[in-house]
Amino acid sequence: MEKFKIAYLGGGSKQWARTFMTDLALSEGLSGEIGLYDIDIEAAIRNQKIGERINKNPKTLSKIDYVVYERLEDCLKEASFVVISILPGTFEEMRSDVHAPEKYGIYQSVGDTAGPGGVLRAMRTVPIYEEFARKIKEVCPNAWVINFTNPMSICVKTLYDVFPEIKAFGCCHEVFHTQTFLCLVLEKELGIKTTRKDIYTDASGVNHFTWITEAKYKDIDLLKLLPSFMDKYYEEGYYEYFDRFQFRTDCFAYGNKVKMDLFKRYGALAAAGDRHLAEFVNPHWYLTDPKTVKDWKFNLTTVDFRINQMKERIEESILLAEGKKEINLVPSGEEATDLMKAILGHKVMISNVNLPNQGQCPQLPLGSIVETNCIFEHDQVKPIVSKPLPLAVLNMVEKASNNIDTLYEGIKNRDLDQILACFMNQALCSSLSLEDGKKLFKEMISNTEDYLLPYFPNLEEYLK
Repeated sequence: MEKFKIAYLGGGSKQWARTFMTDLALSEGLSGEIGLYDIDIEAAIRNQKIGERINKNPKTLSKIDYVVYERLEDCLKEASFVVISILPGTFEEMRSDVHAPEKYGIYQSVGDTAGPGGVLRAMRTVPIYEEFARKIKEVCPNAWVINFTNPMSICVKTLYDVFPEIKAFGCCHEVFHTQTFLCLVLEKELGIKTTRKDIYTDASGVNHFTWITEAKYKDIDLLKLLPSFMDKYYEEGYYEYFDRFQFRTDCFAYGNKVKMDLFKRYGALAAAGDRHLAEFVNPHWYLTDPKTVKDWKFNLTTVDFRINQMKERIEESILLAEGKKEINLVPSGEEATDLMKAILGHKVMISNVNLPNQGQCPQLPLGSIVETNCIFEHDQVKPIVSKPLPLAVLNMVEKASNNIDTLYEGIKNRDLDQILACFMNQALCSSLSLEDGKKLFKEMISNTEDYLLPYFPNLEEYLK
């Protein structure tokens, strides 16, 4: 029985923590401790109680001790793994991130990675991650660090810049969904049913704007099946999970029409959900206005929806913690637990994660955070060199990558003018005049001022 300690930063999470705890419980041969650290200690205590109930579930294969820590240093002490899943700020700050730009005709379907919302979220996130990296270096320098927080690329970049020897990677499930979409294509075109773990994809790019240039099931080229599939389903859209038309009622679902349109244009398959992809390209393609969004079979996720969803999750957490609701243990399909077991030496596996570019993306700058396949084995994560991207795709990915690097340097140096320049260089900001861009930038900073003032000493002067 393998014993270890996991420090979970953001241990009061209402979604990811429970997902992670469930997957650990269903994974055989593990034991040890999860340390739960959160600025919302009541939420961490609820997750502790939920974890204790999971341990009593007859389906549980690995029982874990759940311990709540009030100090970050204590949580990190003797950790073999550090998992980070936080919300930088509150939903009121995110309300500004997503909705303030709408008065300038800028619509965002997610608002946490690219576009004006992604820039402001990064400004709140980087200082927090600087502190995380310093504490990990001081307390548990040999721990493996798994990041789930968005904006993914800039979080991972911060960790490595502050602590270059850190052993960190970023996990995102967007490529998994695209692999499931390819399984749907295989079933509809050839009648073959399989799961995403039975297909191979070559992924390359930056998080939420990763591209698949090769996809195979055994000796079947899945990308060659796409034109026929699109002839049948492009106009009406096809969501790969549950109900084909779930995007009509579920604001997180989409019809893959954006993905299929990009494939028509470039011959490579964009490997993220349509809501993310639309934010990296010309806003007049897919995000002109709410009607255009509906025509492309995806949705604008409002912050009001997120707030209501969070209230429901908190209510559910209370019921689960108090034993008033049954805990149903079902595997999530995420891979973090499997990746940890590979690092512990239980298996060897390949998965896509986010790491500094060591040459695995030969077309992008060294040191930039890229998402590619990697080999996971005992105490090692080794990137696999990806296939070249088509030139037109590379141009878009390179711009996104450069924006991430430029934005990080601006935040690191607390240089608001450099951050503004990156803000204006976002694809979604392309129609802003310089005057309107600066006005919007200052307004959005003002709306999240309480979180930025401790880290940006010149902020008040800048806003005058």
